[in-house]
Amino acid sequence: MYITSRIRRSVVLATSTLVFSAAAWSDAVLRTVPSSDLKILDPVWTTALITRNHGFMIYDTLFAPDEKGLIKPQMVEKYTTSADSKVWRFSLRPGLKFHDGSAVTSRDVIASLNRWGKRDVLGQKMYAAMDSLTAEGPNSFTIKFKQPFGLVLEALGKPGPLVPFIMPKSVAETPADKQIDSMVGSGPFTLSKSDFRPGDRVIYRKNPSYVQRKEQASGLAGGKVVKVDQVEWVFLRDPQTQTNALVNGEIDMLEVTPSSRYPELRTNPAVEMFDVVPAGTFTAIFNHKVPPFNDARVRRAAALAINQEAMLRAQITYREFHKTCASLYLCGSVYANEKNGLFTGKPQFEEARKLLKDAGYDGKPVVVMLPGDVPALNRLPLVYGELLKQAGFNVDVQTMDWASLLTRRTKKEPADKGGWNVFVTYWGGTDASSPVTYTPLTGNGDQGYFGWPVDAEIESLKTQFIETADLAKRKDIAGRIERRALESGVLGPIGEGKSLVAVRRGVVSGLLPAPAVVYWNVQKK
Repeated sequence: MYITSRIRRSVVLATSTLVFSAAAWSDAVLRTVPSSDLKILDPVWTTALITRNHGFMIYDTLFAPDEKGLIKPQMVEKYTTSADSKVWRFSLRPGLKFHDGSAVTSRDVIASLNRWGKRDVLGQKMYAAMDSLTAEGPNSFTIKFKQPFGLVLEALGKPGPLVPFIMPKSVAETPADKQIDSMVGSGPFTLSKSDFRPGDRVIYRKNPSYVQRKEQASGLAGGKVVKVDQVEWVFLRDPQTQTNALVNGEIDMLEVTPSSRYPELRTNPAVEMFDVVPAGTFTAIFNHKVPPFNDARVRRAAALAINQEAMLRAQITYREFHKTCASLYLCGSVYANEKNGLFTGKPQFEEARKLLKDAGYDGKPVVVMLPGDVPALNRLPLVYGELLKQAGFNVDVQTMDWASLLTRRTKKEPADKGGWNVFVTYWGGTDASSPVTYTPLTGNGDQGYFGWPVDAEIESLKTQFIETADLAKRKDIAGRIERRALESGVLGPIGEGKSLVAVRRGVVSGLLPAPAVVYWNVQKK
């Protein structure tokens, strides 16, 4: 339900439709339904995309990719690098401020990077190669490396979880394994505690003190010019309710067009659709920590049970919005290889059953977590559960809300003691196109992504990937990482999907193509 001092509401329970007094709404307020509910506010503590998107609202970054994927300075005004690429010097743009009015300094940057570097996979690699990170006055800092690190700008400007957002030093000094409790940011919008209502709405207000760049906005880079007074994220879970609210003018925008309502929205003259966020990958995540997926043969069996076409059609329905892909990396990207010889995306139940028998699987139930409140994900676990059964697994699909799933996936206990075995998630295509930005593709155990795979070979290969700038060598290394990950069942590729953003025709304009839906440059008539 949704209340402001200017809005009256009525609830028509028979049709599950929210009816708002839309005529009273201000044109300076943009109301949108985000991809999922926002429960966790710390974009360094969790890889949840909704929290990453929240981060882009209230924080800024040192660098960012433009529409073409080129990394451009953002909070940084200028930078230099030594001839041997071991010394990098950066200067911040003048006049940068946090929401509380304090100046952004190099000490804030260093504290923010230090905390991020403990959590992010690419950040960990960068810090392992680093000799020092020091302040050179209030607005400059220097990074020195023990050996050349070929992805400095890519690390500082990465768009996917986890993003190195810049926070005040006092906030960034929060231990990396503890969530921050401050909402003071550095970005184009502000958020106060009174405006954060999980399950209901989040209200972001224009930051009048934000100093944007002079360049035209492009992707996540350039001038973040905010053209509305506030953006309200309205949490409506039911696809029909979302559709009714948009068509009736009660909200202005849907970040994700519900696949079940696509024909209805596509043909409605009051609605316009935009393709602004590139395709991404659906991925099955296995818990390597506890039985039975602590055995590579069992993980491999679970991957061989995947039927990409069946799972994608159940979730997305319309072929133009999904595509099977036998590569671990996003198909069409520079390192993709659909002919890897280890995975086809089609079920191989006989081989899976053989692997389970060889592994001595005892029939203990495997818990598959299903986020019931996320329409963009909640059909995949059901279909996958049935496929796993056909492969010989005893399956227990447990439904919970997304916030509970995010909390439960941190638990390392066995599934029957509050832990888990499998969940399905989604990664932006930009992130899933490289072995060093695809966060679940890790082998560093407790320091890595949930599921905590341990694989020294993968980690060694990733280091080699970073140390070379030769594209041919990188392609070879990326292929070796892919083969190793598929052999040992690090994760299960489910295929690609995308969705359109739906808006009220003639009302919302200025959406930017970017790895995330962003709200600077957006106008409402």
